[in-house]
Amino acid sequence: MIRQLSEADGPAILEVILDAATAYRGVIPADCWQEPYMSEAELRQEIAAGVEFFGWEEHAQLLGVMGLQHVRDVTLIRHAYTRTAHQGQGLGGRLLAQLRGRGRARLLVGTWAAAAWAIRFYQQRGFSLVGPEEKDRLLSTYWTVPERQRQASVVLSTPGRPEAQVVAPRTRLGRTC
Repeated sequence: MIRQLSEADGPAILEVILDAATAYRGVIPADCWQEPYMSEAELRQEIAAGVEFFGWEEHAQLLGVMGLQHVRDVTLIRHAYTRTAHQGQGLGGRLLAQLRGRGRARLLVGTWAAAAWAIRFYQQRGFSLVGPEEKDRLLSTYWTVPERQRQASVVLSTPGRPEAQVVAPRTRLGRTC
């Protein structure tokens, strides 16, 4: 079952993220890895910044999470994770399919360039990698990321109208590398 999560679900959201994020250890640049991968304070900050979390739940256990954040004229897919023991069962794809209908004309997702499985997941669902210059432009327009993270990241996009030049706050990806 997919449901919108609330701030009260924070501990369960964090548990899913921390379990799934172990896949990034040794894959992303060491200077971008942190323990824990996300703290409670960072999660609260993301929710306060407008990230709406949705979750896949079975037998009262949260198995997967995915966030949406409307920024200017696009929707960002944020913090998409499935518990390690439940990966490859289609939960992430079902969450994404459900959330696509809640997004604006264009969906964007940023991920680590070395996370081939994440890139493949989005490409199989209609997202395309943008080129390096477009990546940098999108990261500067819609996220606030440190230079090191920008170098180690990619952006994928769904087809949609080009972004209008609207002035609104950017969102942080949550890394300090």
